[in-house]
Parts: sequence; C-alpha cells; structure tokens
Amino acid sequence: MKKAKVLVATAVVAAMTASTLAGCGNSSDKGTADQGGNAAADAAKDTQAADAGDESAGGGSVYMLNFKPEVDQQMKDLAAVYTEQTGVPVTIVTAASGTYEQTLTSEMAKTECPTIFFFEPSFKNDWKDYMYDFTGSFFDEHLTVEPEKLDSGEYVGIPYAVESYGIIYNVDLLDQYCALDNAVISSAADIVDFDTLKAVADDIQARKDELGVEGAFTSAGLDGSSYWRFVTHLVNMPIYWEMEDKGVDELKELDGTYVYGYKNLIDLYFKDATCDPTLLSGKTGDDAMAEFCEGQAVFYQNGTWAWTPDGDMADMNVAFLPLYTGVPAEKDAIGVCSGSGNFMAVNKKASPENVDASLKFLEWMFSSDEGKEAVAGSMAFNCPMDTFSDVELDNPLFASANSYVEAGKTAVSWKGFSQIPDENWKTELSSALIEYAQGTGDWDTVEKCFTEKFAEEWATKE
Repeated sequence: MKKAKVLVATAVVAAMTASTLAGCGNSSDKGTADQGGNAAADAAKDTQAADAGDESAGGGSVYMLNFKPEVDQQMKDLAAVYTEQTGVPVTIVTAASGTYEQTLTSEMAKTECPTIFFFEPSFKNDWKDYMYDFTGSFFDEHLTVEPEKLDSGEYVGIPYAVESYGIIYNVDLLDQYCALDNAVISSAADIVDFDTLKAVADDIQARKDELGVEGAFTSAGLDGSSYWRFVTHLVNMPIYWEMEDKGVDELKELDGTYVYGYKNLIDLYFKDATCDPTLLSGKTGDDAMAEFCEGQAVFYQNGTWAWTPDGDMADMNVAFLPLYTGVPAEKDAIGVCSGSGNFMAVNKKASPENVDASLKFLEWMFSSDEGKEAVAGSMAFNCPMDTFSDVELDNPLFASANSYVEAGKTAVSWKGFSQIPDENWKTELSSALIEYAQGTGDWDTVEKCFTEKFAEEWATKE
C-alpha cells in the first residue's frame, strides 16, 4: 500500500486510549469536529439516485449522511471506487452547516433513509433506537480505543478518528512577533498559561500594523458554520475541569466553577480579533479560515481536521497551543484537547440488505488499501484501528499535539463533550454569546446557560 505519509500521533492515541477507558474521550462538533457541509439541498435527488441504484443492482445499497464537509468530495470519490469494484451503489450526502441533526431527522423520515449516519454524544440518546450493535463485528476486533456505547451496553458508535484541537498558530508570524523590539516573549515555548497568552495577544493587537496583521485572533464567528468551535469545543474546558475536581465521568448539573476560564478566552477572542465583536454573528467558519491562511491573524481556534493535504493550510508552518483559560492547574501542565468526539453508526431500521451492504462498505473503507489511503491520506484522519498500523500521517498538527504528550503534558480529554445535554442547549448558549458580543446582553445570561439551562435540559431527558 502507498503510504499516506507523516507521523501517526501515537502518544496522543495512547493518552486518549487511557482516557477513554476511564470513561472519557467523547465529544461533537466535527468535532470533531461539527462543521456542517455543502450538499444537503441535494439530499432528495441523491436519495432518489440511491433508490434507483438499489433497484438496478437488485441488492443492498449504501446511503451515508456525512457529517464532515471538509471530506465531502473525498468521501464521494471513495464511494465511487467501491461502487466500481463491487457494483454496490453508495450515495454520499453532506448536511449543510449547523444543520446535521435537523437534516438527519428529515432524512430518517423518508422511505429511503440513511443507512450510515454520524452522531455526537449530545444527541446519541435521541437516535439510540436506530443504532446497530457492532458487538462481535470487524470493528470490535480492530479498534484501538473504546467504542461509543449506550447506557445499556450496546456498542453503537465507531470512533473513526482521533482528533486534537486547541489554538492553531502561524509559526512564522509568531516568530516575526518575537523578533520585534520589546516583544512579550522570545518564543512560542514561553506561552505556558493564560496570562502569558493574553499578554502576547494584547501586544500583537496593539502592534498589528507593525506586524502586518489585522488582529491577533481570527474572527470568532458565531454563525451556524462556526459557533460549534465555542459552544462545543471550548465548552469542554469548564466542564472538564469541574469533572476533574469532582472525580466523575458524568455531570448533569454544573456548579459553573470554571466558567470564568471560558469567559477569559471568549473575551480575548472577541477583543483581540480581526473584526469588531458586533460583527461576529455574521462571520463564518470560512471567514476565519481565510483570515488565518491569508496571514491576517496569528491565532485560530480549531483542530487537526482544519489541515488537509490539498487545503489552504497545507503549505503553512503551523502548530498548536493548548486552550489556556486561567485555571491554576493548567499552567505548564496541559497539552491540547485530544479524543474522538464524533461517531459512525449503521441504521438498524434499514432493510437487512442495506444494513449488510453498509457494514461491508465500512469494513472495506477501514481495511482495504484504497480505503486506508483515502482515510489517512486525502481525508487526513488519524484512525484508531490496528488496520492502520502501517500508515503514516502527514499532518503537522498531529505532530504538534503529540509533542505535548511526549513532553509529559496531560492531553485534555473530550469528556466534557459527552455531558452536553442537546443541540437546544448549544443554540441557547450561542444566542447568549451573540447578545454578549453585540452589547445587547450580559455575561450573566451566558453563565446561566452553564448552570440553570444545563440542568433544565438534562431534566427534560429524565
């Protein structure tokens, strides 16, 4: 097999494995990234195509409702290879940004519904009746981390990628800042806590013309294509620290002890940015990526999925900083957030033929040379399966995440993700953040989402 090229982040995988075995390592936006997509409008057309293909083949077919827009075309290309080899029709549809669960609800109501779908822990329970139990399957044998399970014990989610996220920085730009007279730091290695990060960001913002940037951070972006970075990924931090304090793996009520750290970073993102906070509700995920890749900002919160071999970031010199929030225990002690926050499921309510076809497609995707080359190469997934032991990854962000673990830092698990009650809670938090950014709301409303609204949403599920 042709190798996909770089370092497999084995230390991160190992750290994440230990974490998940203790009940950690769960998400959700994409998500890992939860990034939305670009083909939902074609869902009906593509479903009809799948239906026609099924009839022409006289057997099973596959319909995947994809969660990750950044690999939309790669998934479709891989599906075409499989169909060419086997004759089995495979349809890939990618949900529009911020609409995955809504699109899933709509598509599941159709006669020809998705046979493979994705889920985050925040809406796992809403779809548990549709989830095939993988116990005793190919994945049960080959996964190197714990699968996602229901409370009843069924193995229903395939963690197809170990991902990491934090503050991505432009190494060259930060080096240029360090070379300025009276720079706060001499190198990126000096940033070991929130206070130092803030001092650097504030100084870059004050000297942005001197450095030739528009801001220290990209626009945060609070529209549906970008808000997941802050209402899912960043949310992990205050929940993670409260769970660590309490020594628990489940938390359905929050004291909000560490929400101050969340505010620390949000305020920094809003103030030291490429645009005024009042404009953030209209800023998109694409805007943030473009600002970073065009050298308009030094820092950009996102994850390993932002880098692909043929993407805009491919030729950049990039690395990670941890999400420092001002919690005393984090100083010079933590790495970036690493885990599996999004999972593949097979729809057990599909026809037996389509269930079987979907299982065979997924096994081929994660074991064949063609599948592995696409998954680890063009999709740039760090797949936690022993079938990928001969594959090397070429993503510098994996190497950066791995470097923290090798230095003895603690990889922050994604266990806070699994405590997010549902999409409604994230929507309310996003609305509160927009009001706060625009100056039409106060921080108390944001904080109430972490305490009162969090408990209220969980109470509705009891």
